[in-house]
Amino acid sequence: MLKRIGVSIITLAISFLIIGGCSSSNNGGGGSCPDTNLSIAVCDPSAGPFSLIINNPFFPLFVGDELVLEGEDDEGTFLEIIITVLDETEVIAGVTTRVVEEAEFEDGEVVEISRNFFAQAPDGTVCYFGEDVDDFEDGMIVGHDGEWRAGENGNLPGIIMPANPQVGQVFQQEAAPGIAEDQAEIVAFGETIDVPAGMFSDTLTSLDCNPNENGATDEKVYIRNIGLAIDEDAELVSF
Repeated sequence: MLKRIGVSIITLAISFLIIGGCSSSNNGGGGSCPDTNLSIAVCDPSAGPFSLIINNPFFPLFVGDELVLEGEDDEGTFLEIIITVLDETEVIAGVTTRVVEEAEFEDGEVVEISRNFFAQAPDGTVCYFGEDVDDFEDGMIVGHDGEWRAGENGNLPGIIMPANPQVGQVFQQEAAPGIAEDQAEIVAFGETIDVPAGMFSDTLTSLDCNPNENGATDEKVYIRNIGLAIDEDAELVSF
């Protein structure tokens, strides 16, 4: 069990936000990420109490829920992502979090399995406390790229979904300097999508940006009361 982060975490969060942002970018190209304008202080472990009841409309996590997304990338590789809300918890930075497993496959072979840690702040913000990552090659674990936990090595919990999402909000999702620093910008609501699981219009679209990959971006679409429906090339098949 990890110890609670010390009293300086809010100061660190503010400092991180000040140094973490820059100006906009295009998909996969050179450039940088937009400035964040939503403080991650709401996810400070001292800002609780946090809840394992995660019912944010665009990022609900109820034990036993499973989302399956499938697609094909530009090289013709068949992609499958299985997201499962486990009946497991993990204490991260003094906060009890819900464990969500994400398994990624390419042409039927597992390439990554991650255990992600979430909790809901009092205002309804879903906070991201880190992930344990196993990278696979030929069925064997070969690394742990992108692994991080809040409360270790100066890492801070980030926002995975705001309590009251609005177009133009930009927020840090991962706050592990030099390891995982993804951020997201909410760019649209109500876009109609037609995916294998059906047609939906009560949606939220975000553009995720990775400053550690020269501002590379990834579009995601979430459906109200369901969750993630499009992750770039992968689309919701079942939920």
